[in-house]
Amino acid sequence: MLSLSSIGFIRQSATPLIVAGARLLHTATLDLAARKGTREKARKAKVKKVVEKVGFIRHDLRKKGKLNLNVANKHIDDSWKQDPKDDCWVSKYYKWRVYSVEEAIHCHRETHHPTVYNLPNAPLYAHVELNMQAEKTTRFVDNFQRMVAIPHRFEHGENRNIIVFAKGQDPLQEAKDAGATLVGGLELIKEIQNGDLQLSEYPFVLAHPNILPELVVLRGLLKKNKFPNPRSGTLGVNLGEMIEKYAHGINYSASRDEQQKDFGSIVACIGTLQMETKHLESNLSALLQDVNSMRPKREGKFVTRVLLKSPPSGENLKIDPFLYIPAESAPSKKSTKATAEEEDDQEQEEETRTAVAGSAA
Repeated sequence: MLSLSSIGFIRQSATPLIVAGARLLHTATLDLAARKGTREKARKAKVKKVVEKVGFIRHDLRKKGKLNLNVANKHIDDSWKQDPKDDCWVSKYYKWRVYSVEEAIHCHRETHHPTVYNLPNAPLYAHVELNMQAEKTTRFVDNFQRMVAIPHRFEHGENRNIIVFAKGQDPLQEAKDAGATLVGGLELIKEIQNGDLQLSEYPFVLAHPNILPELVVLRGLLKKNKFPNPRSGTLGVNLGEMIEKYAHGINYSASRDEQQKDFGSIVACIGTLQMETKHLESNLSALLQDVNSMRPKREGKFVTRVLLKSPPSGENLKIDPFLYIPAESAPSKKSTKATAEEEDDQEQEEETRTAVAGSAA
């Protein structure tokens, strides 16, 4: 019988050892270390992958924010095309025809004749395209909404309920005579605070400066763009002009394109086809001048193109907007100073040249 005490273990050798007729005994050391990276893989496998649950997304919003390289440039420039030479031509190979306002209105009246569309009093819309590029190339003009006073009224078909806040008999009487829907002072403010009167029924809120401290309590009930302020023309002393502007003016908004940020558009009604041509033209001029007042301080055009449309007709008649507004912006102060300095340098050079010529003679 072979006892364990008689068996010798030699860990240094890797060869089998025979002891006293016993069976072979392997004495090599075993390497129990795991393979490189196995423990790291095991740790990663234990970590649970958290899947973020996303709610329902409409089909037209699923690709929102993704880069789309196939989007065409919406700023149409056909200046490189040639002018048509005949009465009939393929439009995509030649420049757009530019109509005068009188010609465009006459064309729309023909298409809305009783023998065609039978809508002689259809509305006339001005589609204004804008270059929303700001002073820096990475900045763009924000969306804006404005009300412009026009010289000739027309039925716009909108809810133009106007509420006016003021103190004193003279401002209140002036607002009533101008045609305000509701006029009041401190008592009217208390009614709104108590909930007896809803401001949602009045899209336009005007105020006189003498009641502004008492009107601050309604700031929470009014939206940010509805609280009276002088920048939007809803706070002022001339209540009659303000009410006339918001009751019969043109309400328009400029919206920037989501995919092409330097492109903006405005759609505004300037009247109906039964109005006089000169009246429609003067309304269009007032609209373009007000839009041009929002142009950024940079060189180049702000209003790029203007089309006259009158639904249900599909005609888009292009007009020249630069008959009513300047095409390019006025030079900035920096550029004027630079040009003045250049002119002074040229004058000094001419004086030195004449002095040198006189001394040489």
